[in-house]
Amino acid sequence: MTAEARIRPARPDEAALLAALVGRAYAPWVPVIGRRPGPMDDDYAARIAAGEAHVLEDPDGALLGLVVIERHADHLMLDNIAVEPAQAGTGAGRRLMEFVEAEARRLGYAEVRLYTHALMARNIALYERGGFVVTDRRSEKGFDRVFMAKRLDGPGSAATAPR
Repeated sequence: MTAEARIRPARPDEAALLAALVGRAYAPWVPVIGRRPGPMDDDYAARIAAGEAHVLEDPDGALLGLVVIERHADHLMLDNIAVEPAQAGTGAGRRLMEFVEAEARRLGYAEVRLYTHALMARNIALYERGGFVVTDRRSEKGFDRVFMAKRLDGPGSAATAPR
């Protein structure tokens, strides 16, 4: 990933590209959890229309990754983050996470929340290293999920449990 890569809102004509990128990014998790992760079946045209999908794009226009974020009354929800497999380890995911936190602050939120599948231990550890804490574990929509949150109102601040 180059330093010139930028994050921008996804465009309506990119819905199929986002779905394909998510498919490639999440494919390794299918055998781990025994089914397609939820983001693989999301409606990206609807996410784009709602202004919830943002892409990381290199200077040549190639999509390197994406995030889907949802505004809630008291937090910003990181619904999905996906990085093109060839971009793993390049800092693309970190750039997207930094964007999510900056966007939360810009919108006046003090907390970012997310959830992931309980069997995605590598992702859980990555989020914990980024300052997220586990707030709940429960089955939802047929998935065993781990819910996490990060407070943005100061360095090292602990997240609170969702209300």
